[in-house]
Amino acid sequence: MSRLLEGAKTMSVLEEIVAGVRLDLAERQARVSLEDLKGRARSRDCVLDPMPRFRADGVSVIAEVKRSSPSRGTLAAISDPAALAAEYESGGAAAISVLTEQRRFGGTLADLKAVRDTVSVPVLRKDFIVSSYQLWEARAFGADMALLIVAALDQNALVSLIERAVSIGLTPLVEVHDEVEVERAVAADARLIGVNARNLKTLEVDTSTFARLAPRIPDHVVTVAESGVKGPHDVIEYARNGADVVLVGETLVTGSNPRSSVADLVAAGAHPALKNR
Repeated sequence: MSRLLEGAKTMSVLEEIVAGVRLDLAERQARVSLEDLKGRARSRDCVLDPMPRFRADGVSVIAEVKRSSPSRGTLAAISDPAALAAEYESGGAAAISVLTEQRRFGGTLADLKAVRDTVSVPVLRKDFIVSSYQLWEARAFGADMALLIVAALDQNALVSLIERAVSIGLTPLVEVHDEVEVERAVAADARLIGVNARNLKTLEVDTSTFARLAPRIPDHVVTVAESGVKGPHDVIEYARNGADVVLVGETLVTGSNPRSSVADLVAAGAHPALKNR
């Protein structure tokens, strides 16, 4: 028994979240069959491709709808995620990220649908995806992109989920945290790689992580800097280290003017000094 308790104590934050995700996933699968889900997905409008915007000059901004986080707890109530997403779009966001994990982030698939039905830019389902069922869910509720976290998947699952995402029209954003995960993402033929500066074990943010890992990502891959953006200066610093895109959540949901905050980040990403990086 003591060994079991010791093992429980050493379970990482990621493992705890994924365990909860699997339980919630099983409940949804019991309610909605995969065939029904595929039918809903196929009735959706055409998928939006984020890559042209992401490959354009300057640095694009993905603005995130995020109520809570494991590191900081409740961030914002966000009673109307669609209205918040509309503010982000008005501020110039190239895409909107929507957290759909419910236990630690307070998100829902209803949030995803509400945002998709409101904005005209690509939408990312940000969750802990471990099954192709969740990819079909993402599409059925209107997502154009889906997050795949390398640390949560073995290599066969990673390759399979990337291939399945692409086959149903989703653009997979493949998240990495260290050198080994970069190698795995590249080997899996990821074309959009996000470097998360947040350590999944300690939940601390180290923005130097991006500068360390970015040179290991091939030039043909679009690179996203995740976590650590508190203002325009961080966008510029990430850009100088090779970021094509920044994903920003906490700074925006805890601020008083999301439209203005996004506009400031977008303006920083379009700074003349960043041309022809």
